[in-house]
Amino acid sequence: MPHFRTSGASLYYEQTGSGPDIVWLPGGDQRGAEMRWQVDGFGDFRNTTMDPRGVGETGHLEGPPWTILDMARDAAELIEARCAPPVIAAGLSMGSLIVQELAIGWPHLVRLAIPMGTFAVSEGFSREWMEAEVRYRREHGDLPPDFAMTHYAAFMYPPEVLDNPGLWARLRGVTSAAYEHRDGAMLDAQWQACLDFDTTGRLPGCRVPMHVIGFGLDMQAPPGLGRKCAELAGDGHFHRLEGLAHLSLCGHRPDAVNAKIREIVDSLPEGA
Repeated sequence: MPHFRTSGASLYYEQTGSGPDIVWLPGGDQRGAEMRWQVDGFGDFRNTTMDPRGVGETGHLEGPPWTILDMARDAAELIEARCAPPVIAAGLSMGSLIVQELAIGWPHLVRLAIPMGTFAVSEGFSREWMEAEVRYRREHGDLPPDFAMTHYAAFMYPPEVLDNPGLWARLRGVTSAAYEHRDGAMLDAQWQACLDFDTTGRLPGCRVPMHVIGFGLDMQAPPGLGRKCAELAGDGHFHRLEGLAHLSLCGHRPDAVNAKIREIVDSLPEGA
């Protein structure tokens, strides 16, 4: 699949299917391909995924450091050039922050925003954890591959996965792909952008319908942070899915997440 030259990156993207446009933004340290469970569930749409700066086959023409706004600008330029906006924009974790920036800064490109596992500003445990991770990388370097894979798995999947050897064996590859051999400097750059992110003062003026999905067992972005994000948004709505963790949409319970996204999409007024 092709690369698209934005003002700041050579953006790797994949686009499949036909129909209305839905754009999927992956979490930090993940490639667009990790949204494949969602793409598979929306075959009646034209699905677009991308590798954000700092991961996969996307090449950056500037930085790091980057901001989430920089990554949102990449996505906006891709949407303008390769989609038929306004689109549905859905994202997880870092991708959910990109979705917020798209809805705020490019509302003419987005008819529905679906941030998942998100926050308007990081705080509490979530912030302290990310700060500690970035500080460790800067002071001590990369984690050993086997330790990184198991360490991050506990933050990605719920006990239902970790307590089931067969299920864990099937899903460990998702964790491995994101973290086992991760470039620490690029991880640092993405996570710092998340730490610097703050839409608390801008969300109230955003009129794009924003349906925030929180996961009841999410340790990376606890659902209370998502609820605050929805409450701040000018047209915000909050949906909590119990029994799911931060990465449950990647192979664990994509059916539950896709069903909720479908319900949200179907609730849009005709012609919206």
